[in-house]
Amino acid sequence: MAKKDERLPKKRYEKELFRLQAQLVTLQEWVRQEGARVVVVFEGRDAAGKGSTIKRVTQYLNPRIARIAALPAPTERQRGQWYFQRYVEHLPAAGEIVLFDRSWYNRAGVERVMGFCTKEEYQRFLNQAPTFERMLVEDGILLRKYWFSVSDAEQERRFRSRLEDPMRRWKLSPMDLESISRWEDYSRAKDDMFVHTDIPEAPWYVVESEDKRSARINMIAHLISTIPYHEVQRRPLELPPRPAAHGYQRPPRELQNHVPDHAASLS
Repeated sequence: MAKKDERLPKKRYEKELFRLQAQLVTLQEWVRQEGARVVVVFEGRDAAGKGSTIKRVTQYLNPRIARIAALPAPTERQRGQWYFQRYVEHLPAAGEIVLFDRSWYNRAGVERVMGFCTKEEYQRFLNQAPTFERMLVEDGILLRKYWFSVSDAEQERRFRSRLEDPMRRWKLSPMDLESISRWEDYSRAKDDMFVHTDIPEAPWYVVESEDKRSARINMIAHLISTIPYHEVQRRPLELPPRPAAHGYQRPPRELQNHVPDHAASLS
C-alpha cells in the first residue's frame, strides 16, 4: 500500500501534470488537423484510479474532439447484437479522440466473473477481440490499452474512504463490493485476458496505481510518447474592434427573471 508520505509530492505532481496536459492540447490540435483517430481503453480493478486519470486527461481538451465513452449495461436489444456492435458506434471519426472508461473488455472481466455471459460467449470474445482490434489498427486507428493495477489492501482502503465520504459514496455499488470477495477470480480473469489479447498490434500497458498521482503522470506521459504527433501551425486569431453603438437599449431588468444573489449572502 502506498503510504501518504510515499506519494509523489503534490507540487512536483501538479507542475508535471500541467506540462503534460499542455502537450495533450498540442496532440489534440494535431489529431484535429491531421484527421487522426485515437482510441484509449482504460481497464483495471475497481477504485484503481481510471476515472480520475481520465478526468486529468480531458481537463483542458475540447469535448467536441476528445470524448469519454462510459457505456451503461446493455439493453435487451443490444444483448441480441454482435457483442462489439455497440462499441463500434462510439469509435472516433477523423479528428477525434475517444477514451473508453471500461470497454469491450467487460466481457473478459466482470461478465465472466459474475456469470453475466455464457462460457461460449466468453470463448468467442477471446477469439474475436484480437481480430477486432487488428481491424481497428489496420484501418488507421491509434489504439492504446491501459490496465490500472492496484493491490487488494489499497483497493479496500479506497473503498472505505468512499463509503465514509457522502460526496463520493455514489462511486460505490454492490458490484464493487463484490469484487473484494472475488479478488482471485478477477486476478485469474485478467491473466487469461492478457494471454489472449496482449497482441503486438495492440499491446496492454500496465499502470501501477498504488499512488494515484504517479499513475496519472505515468499514463499520460506514456500515451503522449506513443503517438507521433507534432506541433501544428494554428491560424492566428485577433479580436476585432468593437463597433460603435447604434441606439440599442437593453430592456428594463425588472421585466426579466434573475437568479437571486446567493453569493452576496456569503459575506
